[in-house]
Amino acid sequence: MSGMPARLRKFFSRPRPSGAGEQAPPARERPRKRTHNLFEAAAAYVSACAEDDQDAIDEAATWVSPEALSFGVNELACRAVIALARERDVSPSTVARTLLGLPAA
Repeated sequence: MSGMPARLRKFFSRPRPSGAGEQAPPARERPRKRTHNLFEAAAAYVSACAEDDQDAIDEAATWVSPEALSFGVNELACRAVIALARERDVSPSTVARTLLGLPAA
């Protein structure tokens, strides 16, 4: 602990690179492709499946890894079942079985 102030002094006294703290001029390159998080991908994928839009399904599937998409779709399904269960005042199990056309347990 006693060496901590010395380390901080050393860190903050290092010379900064030239131009540090200044804004970089605008890049003259093509715009960067927007990245999508796994929840955006899952929402787009599930919506496209519901609308039977194969092009949108294929596009959303490229936004993240298959594992991330699977996780996102699972999370979306859980949240949807919970929301419907609360709205209908029934158990999540009842909602899930009803949505899948399964008999009541």
